[in-house]
Amino acid sequence: MHPAYSVIFLTTATGAGYGLLALLGVLRAMERLPGDRAFGLIALGLALTLITAGLLVSTAHLGRPERSWRAFSQWRSSWLSREGVLAVMGYGPALLFAFAWLVLQRNDGWWQLTGWAAAAISIATVYATAMIYRSLAAIPRWHHPLVPPVYLLMALATGAVWLNAVLAPFEGGNDVLQAICFATLAAAWLIKIAYWRAIDGARGDSSAATATGLQGFGAVRPLDPPHVTDNYLLKEMGYTVGRKHSAKLRRLTHLLAFLAPGVLIVIQAAAAPPLGLAAAALAAVSISFGAIIERWLFFAEAQHKVMLYYGADRI
Repeated sequence: MHPAYSVIFLTTATGAGYGLLALLGVLRAMERLPGDRAFGLIALGLALTLITAGLLVSTAHLGRPERSWRAFSQWRSSWLSREGVLAVMGYGPALLFAFAWLVLQRNDGWWQLTGWAAAAISIATVYATAMIYRSLAAIPRWHHPLVPPVYLLMALATGAVWLNAVLAPFEGGNDVLQAICFATLAAAWLIKIAYWRAIDGARGDSSAATATGLQGFGAVRPLDPPHVTDNYLLKEMGYTVGRKHSAKLRRLTHLLAFLAPGVLIVIQAAAAPPLGLAAAALAAVSISFGAIIERWLFFAEAQHKVMLYYGADRI
């Protein structure tokens, strides 16, 4: 599948933003974060900026962006609509959470619930995003049970590392947050390795014979190509990435998204403040680039079953 940059930005930016907002909501409700207004303003501002920027850029993927409001109308059957509805609904608890923290300086009673509500709807929105791809049976590498866990864990890992970087100037090293960073990085790394192994070892159950319903007549091959010039299907669904380049980009993902952030957080925990701050910031930058490469591969390595009509052996 052709990797659309607007969708890559949408899924990585909103993933980091929702992961950050979810952790802010939970840790603030549990009194594991400082109540400093400046810290809250920066952390919440970053989370909401990432979410809003991702949602706005996603409209560039639409042929008629001015009609994007129609995406909300099919929430009963469409995960895309559910994602949109949840994304808009999420601003309510998030803004109440910000009001309680930044204006009232309250974290008790009903106000404490705003953090939990913001966290819950953030996780639900990321899950809905993942299910847009998980529900597409025509693309086997997306129609896989590990896709939602990958999306959720990548969002939490990215959000945790960014929260650690934002918190570092205010509190140095937060043991609880650093433990969350290590746990989410390790879990995301393991689930991503499992996903890659699963799709690499899978043998597609669709072929030209099954696609045409002629499997009872032996091998099937087209007598003539469907057409002789490129078209939309070949450009969007026939995109392929070479195995050599795929392997190189996967190694880069291992390094930037998982290994480097973990090592840098260890350095942060052991180093004096100036070096620790730099290590925390570099960890956040590293995981962001790694997440972009990981998401690019998620799209580029996928194959649509329509390519069976264009010569693909089995998908």
